Amino acid sequence: MTTRVENTLIHFPEWYDERGEWEAETKGWLQGVQVEFPKGQLYPLFFYDPVRLAQDLEAEDAMGVVAEPGMVVIAELTRSNIVRAVEKLIFANYFERLKPICLAVANGVGH
Repeated sequence: MTTRVENTLIHFPEWYDERGEWEAETKGWLQGVQVEFPKGQLYPLFFYDPVRLAQDLEAEDAMGVVAEPGMVVIAELTRSNIVRAVEKLIFANYFERLKPICLAVANGVGH
């Protein structure tokens, strides 16, 4: 599933449909989302909700460290919230501070 936000594409994992959205919301995390910019830059994102993040922090060792590349914490893991979060991140120039994983066309994702 792919969603367009202005000139940017949000690629959800292949399995992410209505049931996948429910499962991700229930688990409190979603990996495999990629944001593709017009020039082909591709950025992976890992979404967490605050409750699951707190649980994972608690379950970790004494240091309580949870880190994922491109980690974004949002209140509730719904597709519409993910799209709004990506819009905010684009507006805040978040992706300019990251290194893309590859060019989407070279990765076979682009059209």
